[in-house]
Amino acid sequence: MNRLAGKRALITGGTTGIGLETARQFLREGARVMITGTSAKNLESAAKELGPEVAVLASDASNVAAQRELADAVRQKFGGLDVLFVNAGTVDMRPVDQIDEAAFDRSFGINLKGPFFLIQALLQLFANPTSIVLNASVNAHIGMPNTSVYAATKAGLLSLVKTLSGELIGRGIRVNAVSPGPIETPLYGKLGFSEAELKLVAASIQGQVPAKRFGNPAEIASAVVYLASDESAFTVGSDLMVDGGMGNL
Repeated sequence: MNRLAGKRALITGGTTGIGLETARQFLREGARVMITGTSAKNLESAAKELGPEVAVLASDASNVAAQRELADAVRQKFGGLDVLFVNAGTVDMRPVDQIDEAAFDRSFGINLKGPFFLIQALLQLFANPTSIVLNASVNAHIGMPNTSVYAATKAGLLSLVKTLSGELIGRGIRVNAVSPGPIETPLYGKLGFSEAELKLVAASIQGQVPAKRFGNPAEIASAVVYLASDESAFTVGSDLMVDGGMGNL
């Protein structure tokens, strides 16, 4: 407890799944928290659950101007920032011949362009020290069919971890990633599959996990807490894989 006492934290995509659970754990560890999302229903639900001390903001993760607006909101709320968890993302699992330009641009906009420009917008607000954690994916490490664009966006995030670590460590800013394997979150329900198809997809994915199960959001959130805390002060440019062994195959 209190590993994040007094730290000011921003979690993008913090209204459901991994982001919401991370917000819960950050609060238990003593952090002051701001979260973002896009669904009015989820924003309202998260606000009720997390309480009035948590700032809950609607923000489009793919819009560059929105990243500057978010940085302004952080400045007004906290004055600065000690922890950034870039969790907002989208998954579009389709065969390569079914991805059009709009889908390609949407995935890269939310998963890679938005995070890059959010970090840029926050540069003057980051404290010394600051921990930035990017939510990548085991898909950046494996050749899973039908994930070509999604995996490429997450591989781009892992590249940013390396390059920004070298560029920003002199300012006391650590950049790391967590790469989840398949996690039990509402995300899979948003992929457009019927219930029967979703069960088949889930069974197929689970069969590729040596641990023989899906992970849960709390397991990812615990890894993020570690990377956000001073316990990981010597951890720079790393990718912590929490994937049940899936990326080792």
